[in-house]
Amino acid sequence: MKVSITSGKSEGPSRLNAFDNALLQAGIGDVNLIPVSSILPRDTEIVELPYIKEGEMVNCVLSCAHSNQSGDLITAVVAVATSDKFGCVVEHSGVNQDPDLIKEEAENMVRYMMQVRDLTIREIIIAHESHKVKKEGVALAAVVYLG
Repeated sequence: MKVSITSGKSEGPSRLNAFDNALLQAGIGDVNLIPVSSILPRDTEIVELPYIKEGEMVNCVLSCAHSNQSGDLITAVVAVATSDKFGCVVEHSGVNQDPDLIKEEAENMVRYMMQVRDLTIREIIIAHESHKVKKEGVALAAVVYLG
């Protein structure tokens, strides 16, 4: 199994348009996203996001933050932990919170998930996106399952 970790942020005339624009910026705007829970199979390889054919059905873990309040700081984070057995993913987000704190919380949560499964962490990868809202903004981060 291969996965990619990506993120994007954008504004738009509506919440849906801002979300769509952020997906486009992240490279996953032309596919159908299917939300899944937070487990990576054994021997998952993390790779750069490849071209995915338009309209494909793609599993993902998606973190998304939205605001329509000018000046809000929105942050979306995914934290990925791998082991020799399998891995875990956490999605976390916040509005008007310190982005470093949101990343730290996500890392703590994924560490805990691994600990309760008695998994030794090989690697932790954190991807995040923060955005200062102008009118209608979205920040997102995703783990995309590539099959």
